[in-house]
Amino acid sequence: MTTNNETFQEKADDKPFKSRGLLIIGLMIAMLFGALDQTIVGTAMPRIVGDLGGLSLMAWLTTAYMLTSTVVVPIAGKLADLIGRRVVYVTGLVIFIAASALCGTAHNMTWLIIFRALQGIGGGIMMPMAMIIIGDIFTGKERGKWMGVFGGIFGLSSVIGPQVGGWIVDALNWRWVFYINLPVGILAAVVIALALPKHKNEGKVIFDIPGMVTMIIGVVSMLLALTFGGVDYTWGSWQIVGLFAVAVVALVSFGIIESRAREPILPIRLFKNRAFSTINGVGFLMAVGMFGAIMFIPLFMQGIVGVSASSSGTIMTPMMITMIVTSIIGGQLVYKIGVKSQMIIGMAVMAIGFWMLTTMGLETTKLYASGITMVLGLGMGLVMQLLTLALQESFPKSEMGVVTSSSQFFRSIGGTLGMTVLGAVMNSQSSKTLATDLEPILKQAPDKTGMVAQMTDKIHSDPQSIYSMLLSPALKAKLPAEFVNTVSPILKHSMILSLHTVFWVGLAFILVGTVVTFTIGKIKLSVREKKPKDVLESVAG
Repeated sequence: MTTNNETFQEKADDKPFKSRGLLIIGLMIAMLFGALDQTIVGTAMPRIVGDLGGLSLMAWLTTAYMLTSTVVVPIAGKLADLIGRRVVYVTGLVIFIAASALCGTAHNMTWLIIFRALQGIGGGIMMPMAMIIIGDIFTGKERGKWMGVFGGIFGLSSVIGPQVGGWIVDALNWRWVFYINLPVGILAAVVIALALPKHKNEGKVIFDIPGMVTMIIGVVSMLLALTFGGVDYTWGSWQIVGLFAVAVVALVSFGIIESRAREPILPIRLFKNRAFSTINGVGFLMAVGMFGAIMFIPLFMQGIVGVSASSSGTIMTPMMITMIVTSIIGGQLVYKIGVKSQMIIGMAVMAIGFWMLTTMGLETTKLYASGITMVLGLGMGLVMQLLTLALQESFPKSEMGVVTSSSQFFRSIGGTLGMTVLGAVMNSQSSKTLATDLEPILKQAPDKTGMVAQMTDKIHSDPQSIYSMLLSPALKAKLPAEFVNTVSPILKHSMILSLHTVFWVGLAFILVGTVVTFTIGKIKLSVREKKPKDVLESVAG
């Protein structure tokens, strides 16, 4: 069936093509400030809670942004195909800037959460746009290089973000964490608006409203269930079961609607395409293992090795540095060794890194842990940008927005699922070990403060919270020294077993992803030099 997107005539003048360099600068600015926002806000959270209160709501500052940004990504990609890159990108920037200003003016936690959700909409629109436009204006050979550069920028934000956030909070005020987005965002919006050509089409543009609504309901319900299941509510509670039920009904309805829609948000027929299914499958599996397991490395270093929170954070820095370097090098290397070969090598290197995680123990040094994270970053840098590149090379320009955004969408879902699944794995293993080794000792221990009874109750309901005794000097001080000396080795032993189980499960997901990588067909990078008119039409459309 011929879609509306394929029938309209795109028009643009020659000025935007001459501004390609300006456009790249605008994209870099937008990606850097959008990515920086996440790490900066994380650093400022303690100060925000101290000022506004609402400690119980703190997790929602992240959750609200995650929900809205994830669900809007595929919608943004489709709208970019339908109504043009410029209007969608600039709209996302404007929403993000306005929401940042509102976040800075918030006077209680509830309003800050609402404004963060709005900010997530802008961030979710911005997220896929840079890669979509890179796919428009460059050939396959060039895309690899530039996607590596942009991947490096994203990684750079993870390295410098905490330092920038700490400086802003200490030197100014936590509100400037959000206000700093205004001048940078306005600059990015102006540059992109000037550099991107207008999009003009003849004929009626059809929006898949039913598809949007059912997808939003389904994805948000699923993410909420995965986020709060086993943490705030038990998995069998009516709240979590109800959310999963709503998600299933909505997503099934979404699939039915998409199979009949003229301009579906996520065409069902794409899943029949081998490249689409396998590449997104690799991205999903990689995200499940990667994001789910990496979040536990700082916990291992603090709880087992005994380093400080700040030191455990610096252990992750080498991973980001190697990811930056290999993203850039990988973008150049892919043309020589091929997409499939590089992806297999990257996944194999990640698997080695995950196996090394399972070797960590009481004697692990910061240097060894940093070396492991470097190996992980090496594999991640070789793979992550290739997922988008491979999809773009496998589909026509008319579907560039949809397939590019799908890559980021499935990785986001995989990351959320990974944190949930591996968190549940850790809880399950911890409950078993603590029930065998710790519970008998707790039942015989004196309990003048009531903390021993609390620990006993949490063995089966929230075993991870028991490990807080290893991480909190204040909690240790409230307990008898003899009791602490007896219990600490048991807690460390339990944490080691639990985290090793987590890392093995994460490795399993990476290995399955590696196997799936072998099923990817040959993807040839395009080297045809585009004429100015071709580039204009690509960017406009």
